[in-house]
Amino acid sequence: MNTVISLNIGQPKVELFYGKSITTGIAKKPVTGSVLLARTGFEGDGVSDTRHHGGIDKAVCVYSINHYVHWERVLGGGTLPAAAFGENLTVSGLVEGDVCIGDIYRIGSATVEVTQPRQPCNTLAIRHGRPNLVKLVVDAGYTGFYLRVLQEGYVEAGVEVVLKERMFPEVTITYANNVLHHDKKNLPAIRKVLSVPALSEAWQRSFRELMEKA
Repeated sequence: MNTVISLNIGQPKVELFYGKSITTGIAKKPVTGSVLLARTGFEGDGVSDTRHHGGIDKAVCVYSINHYVHWERVLGGGTLPAAAFGENLTVSGLVEGDVCIGDIYRIGSATVEVTQPRQPCNTLAIRHGRPNLVKLVVDAGYTGFYLRVLQEGYVEAGVEVVLKERMFPEVTITYANNVLHHDKKNLPAIRKVLSVPALSEAWQRSFRELMEKA
């Protein structure tokens, strides 16, 4: 059973990571009780870089706790804090090879849709003091993914994440990541990803660019 291990929110603020001061919303904290999930995200949550984060297509960031052991070993700093990857929902299961773009899930009383893999940014590397962390995440394929909110509702830690509909079983998060980052000239694969109506506008643009270059 896939469940929400923790629900994490936070507003952008100045953070000091390994001697570097940045304004970011990545350091989210677990909260208790039900929180409203609206079209643009959880009530009380925010992002700093609105060009690359947040919005309708990226209202919720999800990351699997299954990957934490791997990153604790790679990063070598002991137990990772909650929401170590800046995710809103830390979940059990729901790894990238088992989640498809266009999947519709019920979480609490909200209904959501998978729109794209999460693209790790340099803020994540700064937070963990590892300049090469973006590459490590991409190479491992442990990116997490984003959700669009189809029906607003309330979510809390402990609720089950229930798959309601899957229309594109071949276009997993792993598949889309592999095409964008490694198999960039595979036209049939590019077209397959673009054929998913739920694909975010940002990734539609990226895949059209891949198509032009291919």
